[in-house]
Amino acid sequence: MGTTASQLGKDLLSEYQVTVFCFVFSAYKRFSELLGKDEKDVLHERVPMDRILTLPELKSNPFRKRICYVFSTSDSKNGSLTFEDFLDLLSAFSDSATMEIKSHYAFRIFDFDDDGTLDCGDLEKLVNCLTGETDETKLTAEEMRQLISNILEESDIDKDGTVNLSEFQHVISRSPDFVSSFKIVL
Repeated sequence: MGTTASQLGKDLLSEYQVTVFCFVFSAYKRFSELLGKDEKDVLHERVPMDRILTLPELKSNPFRKRICYVFSTSDSKNGSLTFEDFLDLLSAFSDSATMEIKSHYAFRIFDFDDDGTLDCGDLEKLVNCLTGETDETKLTAEEMRQLISNILEESDIDKDGTVNLSEFQHVISRSPDFVSSFKIVL
C-alpha cells in the first residue's frame, strides 16, 4: 500500500489532493447554501429533496426525484440528502467517474421499482420521463409496446423479459455519448 503513493510521485499526488480539495470545498459550499438559516451543521444536517431540486443542475432533469431517492441514505426514503450523500451524487455524475460507476447509478435511477431489473413497467416510466406525458408527447399504447419490445430485443441478452445490470452495462458500453451526458458540474 505504501508503494502506490511513491509510484504516483509527489507532484502528481499534490495535484490530486488539490483537485479533491477543490471538489469537496465546492460541494460543501453548494450544500451549505441549501441549508435553512437555522441549520448550520453541514456534516450532520439532511437537506430535504425539495431544496435539492432547486439546484439548476437538477431542476430540468426528468429523473431529478429518482436521483435524490437513489442517493439518499434516509431511512424514511424521502429523498433528503446528507453532505455525504450529496458528495456521492456529485462524484457519480462527475467527469472523472468511470463508465462502470455511471452505468451502475443510471441503472439504479431507471429501476423505478428497485427490484434489480428493468422490466416493462420501468421501461415505460423511463420513456415517459424522456418524452413527457402531455397529450402532444405521450406515446400511444401501441407505440409504447413497440418501443419497449425493441428495447428488450436489443438489450435482453438472456431473453428473460427484463434487463439486468450487466445487460444494461453491455448496451451502454456501445454508446460513447453516455459518459459525457451523465454528468452534473458545479
